[in-house]
Amino acid sequence: MGVQGTLEYFSDLLSSTKKKKKKQTQTVALKIRMDCEGCARKVKHVLSGVKGAKSVDVDLKQQKATVTGYVEPKKVLKAAQSTKKKVELWPYVPYTMVAHPYVSQAYDKKAPPNMVRKVADTSNISETTVDDTYVQMFSDENPNACSIM
Repeated sequence: MGVQGTLEYFSDLLSSTKKKKKKQTQTVALKIRMDCEGCARKVKHVLSGVKGAKSVDVDLKQQKATVTGYVEPKKVLKAAQSTKKKVELWPYVPYTMVAHPYVSQAYDKKAPPNMVRKVADTSNISETTVDDTYVQMFSDENPNACSIM
């Protein structure tokens, strides 16, 4: 801990009246319609200007831009939309992360290899009205009120 570290420590100690919570590093992936290298350069330049962005990677083949740093996804999305290109958050996840990767909502021919669209898990559906009527017929609160007899 050199002189600079010592001074920084004392500065933090004296100004500790209000501690700010430090932001966490995030990675935001976007799907952006890019046609040429010029488009990729333009997107990279705009996303580099986002406050807190540490690195920007643009993959022209996958139509993907990845921003890493102390950024908020909404701000990155808004900055990317300022390029007047079709932009959305990266919709793909590895197919091992989805319960049913080949349902019509998840399967996408344009997806990168071993990737599918992220869809909600349909296996967590709560009970239906049909199940509810069976519960009412056989109530534990009043065992003599069986509606089948």
